[in-house]
Amino acid sequence: MIDLVKECEGASKIAIAGHVNPDGDCVGSVMALWQFLRKVYPQTRVDVMIEQPPAIFDFVSGVSEIVTDYKEDIVYDVMIVADTVPERCGEAVKYIETAKKVINIDHHISNQGGCDVDEIVPQASSAAEVVYELIAQKEDYKKLMDKEMAQTLYIGIIHDSGVMQYSNTSPKTLRIVAELIEFGFDFPKLIDETFYEKTAVQSKLLGKALMDAYTLMDGRVMVSMTDLKTMEEYGADKKDLSGIVNQLRIVKGVDVAVYIYEVGENLYKVSMRSCTDDIDVSKVSSHFGGGGHVRAAGCNIEGTYEEIIKSLTEQLALQMEDGR
Repeated sequence: MIDLVKECEGASKIAIAGHVNPDGDCVGSVMALWQFLRKVYPQTRVDVMIEQPPAIFDFVSGVSEIVTDYKEDIVYDVMIVADTVPERCGEAVKYIETAKKVINIDHHISNQGGCDVDEIVPQASSAAEVVYELIAQKEDYKKLMDKEMAQTLYIGIIHDSGVMQYSNTSPKTLRIVAELIEFGFDFPKLIDETFYEKTAVQSKLLGKALMDAYTLMDGRVMVSMTDLKTMEEYGADKKDLSGIVNQLRIVKGVDVAVYIYEVGENLYKVSMRSCTDDIDVSKVSSHFGGGGHVRAAGCNIEGTYEEIIKSLTEQLALQMEDGR
């Protein structure tokens, strides 16, 4: 693996970026990197550039320090892109393009690399797991690791592994988690409050999405959609839609869950979950310019809802054919 400390050595300005619509793994990996580098290089400016995460992550150390104003004209010595590819970093892209060095840390199989330094580990449960391994390379890392950093890494791992129930969970993942919880944070409460707990609005949207869901392709694919009108009716935003696709996935007999929500005129966000390694939804997502994992992927697609469903089913049919 790369030596992250060495790669950042001598830098006076470091920034860390993550993908748009940051989820638990994005928040966990990005903020753990921030916490770690601030300790290793206390005299160095270290900035975090992600969209404001959902309020459930407000307790994470450093969230209040996230850069939300991208007007400053600055060239970073090192720019770290975590849990995604550079082009999916929203407004932070302009700093990535001018940075003297770009480091990409990820675990998505669809990430082909191409930065100055790449550390992409597709077999890892999460970007947070990769970040942990990079931190653990430092000889005295246990002196730097504290309760806050441990729980931040834990958040990333549990959110992308489905609290260790998804197939990307390995014996190594469990060993890392065991070490992290030794730092004494209240991990059952953390799981409940960041993974399972929902607001009344989120519960209503989930209920409507399940009521409106329907199956395609002989019952193998379950689909649901939320439009902007519904979002306005419930006073909701995109953060309130988290987790819906996973509920569609656990319906008996379903091989693939597809959840779609409208983000603009003829523009939709698509999230997909596969119940089997034989159906690679990352390939479906990549066809539309997105990315992800074999069993979890997403993309944005332009067109009418009907056109999108037709295009998706065509690509899913190819995957099902290949998986026979």
